[in-house]
Amino acid sequence: MSRRDEWRQPLDSEVKRWSALTYDELRSSLRDSQAYEIEFNSKKYQVEVELLEDTDQYLHVYIAVDDGALLASITPLSHSFICEKPRQAS
Repeated sequence: MSRRDEWRQPLDSEVKRWSALTYDELRSSLRDSQAYEIEFNSKKYQVEVELLEDTDQYLHVYIAVDDGALLASITPLSHSFICEKPRQAS
């Protein structure tokens, strides 16, 4: 298994965690980008979460994971998702 393949599970875990938040929770949590370290299967990983777009209709969230090595941090494994703004009841 390649180094980047090892990052897939921690990335998937963080995507699942962040995408489970509501629109308001995401917007509040991502006023500033988030950078933190997690431990997954006894290994440490660097995680970066950033709000790419905050439009009238949706939030576009970016999540990147790497193992903290200098070269790895240049090209982390990443994923983004869209969280649609809840529609107002009429």
